[in-house]
Amino acid sequence: MSWNDKLAATRAGLRNLHGAIPDTARAFGALGKTVKEGGTLDFKTKEFVALGISIASRCEPCISLHVEALVKAGASRAELSDVLAMSIQMGGGPSMMYAAKALECFDDLTG
Repeated sequence: MSWNDKLAATRAGLRNLHGAIPDTARAFGALGKTVKEGGTLDFKTKEFVALGISIASRCEPCISLHVEALVKAGASRAELSDVLAMSIQMGGGPSMMYAAKALECFDDLTG
């Protein structure tokens, strides 16, 4: 399954969840919008932080969504790789495996 297919499946699952718990989904969306638009860090930096947490948490759907946001924000492969290295340092072996997934996702979405 390609990363684009995984993104589509993730979005379909989120739409389904939104239908079941719309108030919670809207509140979570509002939180995301608030933290991404406010504060002193730029959007791309915040997405790099989110990607690092996604890797350390071993959340493949999160990885795909945050890598996609970084691609759209103009992140380079070198920038992404630097964040992956930091994620591995913080999360050890399991983060190494999910960092590989994040790089594969980046390459697939930019290829």
